[in-house]
Amino acid sequence: MFKKILIANRGEIALRIIRTCKEMGIKTVAVYSKADAESLHVRFADEAVCIGPASSAESYLKIPNIIAAAEITNADAIHPGYGFLAENSNFSKICAENGIKFIGASPKMIDGMGDKASAKETMKKAGVPTIPGSKGLIKDFADCKKLAKEIGYPIMLKATAGGGGKGMRLVWEEENLKDSWDSARQESKAAFGNDGMYMEKFIEDPRHIEIQIIGDYKGKASHLSERDCSIQRRHQKLAEETPSPFMTNKLRKEMGEAAIKAAEAVTYEGVGTVEFLVDKHRDFYFMEMNTRIQVEHPITEEVVDFDLIREQIKVAAGIEISGKNYMPQLHAIECRINAEDPYNGFRPCPGMITAFHSPGGHGIRIDTHVYANYMIPPYYDSMIAKVITVAQTREEAISKMERALDEFIIEGIKTTIPFHQQLMKNKDFRNGNYTTKFMETFEMK
Repeated sequence: MFKKILIANRGEIALRIIRTCKEMGIKTVAVYSKADAESLHVRFADEAVCIGPASSAESYLKIPNIIAAAEITNADAIHPGYGFLAENSNFSKICAENGIKFIGASPKMIDGMGDKASAKETMKKAGVPTIPGSKGLIKDFADCKKLAKEIGYPIMLKATAGGGGKGMRLVWEEENLKDSWDSARQESKAAFGNDGMYMEKFIEDPRHIEIQIIGDYKGKASHLSERDCSIQRRHQKLAEETPSPFMTNKLRKEMGEAAIKAAEAVTYEGVGTVEFLVDKHRDFYFMEMNTRIQVEHPITEEVVDFDLIREQIKVAAGIEISGKNYMPQLHAIECRINAEDPYNGFRPCPGMITAFHSPGGHGIRIDTHVYANYMIPPYYDSMIAKVITVAQTREEAISKMERALDEFIIEGIKTTIPFHQQLMKNKDFRNGNYTTKFMETFEMK
């Protein structure tokens, strides 16, 4: 087992890792930017090293500074948390070259899963369902028509050089295909100088459901069931829950097996998630694989009584997993509390917290690094806390979350607490009737 772990991160995840390390008898090293000198992860680590100025590029993303901090403190492992360098293959490689264990995926794994096209091909070969589509660029309209018929409508035409929605067309039936094909190509040619097109099946009313996995160095993997992450804005998750209200036992079994296939196909070592899109017919398709711990990992921990950080460290130290799969025994919800104004387009609101009172009681967990008189810097992600509630049923977990949010007092800045209070009262959310399109029609009152 490691003697000392350096945490190459900040905020609540750094504090979260420090806590588990202390329970395991492992010494910790915090790294921090000048803007984070008063942060709790600095206070609670055994040692702390300043690695640069406020800018991420000059501190938390500065690999030479982090490696130097590990060397002067004799750390034998680095935990990257999430974000920053957690999925940076070069960082993983440099750690290995310096005799420091990177508590995360190998460079090969990070690169393999980071490249969406090669990841999709790998999953196809492993028998994991992927979104049907063209293998490459479509030759001509005859090829397009034939392919659309094979895949089945609705389909999405996409420009290979696309971006910002340009060169994209949603086609519901064959009679609209020719016009869509012509206009998409013209738009793409005008915008990007390239009219190459490819095609994918359009996933109707999609839900974003991920499966938590863990694998060891021997290539054995297991899963810890699902999390529903469909409540998101601009692809940023706002709230998550497990189990998903959309899930059936049959679907859970099939998705769990597919996630294990995905992990074992690449001999995945560590914790990670296999992300799926699930359509309204409960057909699911591989989207991507995240080769790190997730922000929303606490809800899984709460429903299966499993410390994911502890297991992640153990796997990195060469300890084999049990191979057991876990099913949720309770229901948990997480609300991400951001320093943002939900009444003003979720605009970031850094500044001084003048008053802070966190909720408590049975079945409530708060993961945070902030406190009264803490200055939220403007340089980093705006998430300042996670409220996790766990109960016997979904209804109880929602009621508990409503109570917790009412108790959560943060003054001096705007936060997303009012948004989550309205979300918990929203009829569609309460009925489990939501997709990734939920926020497109949600309005703050």
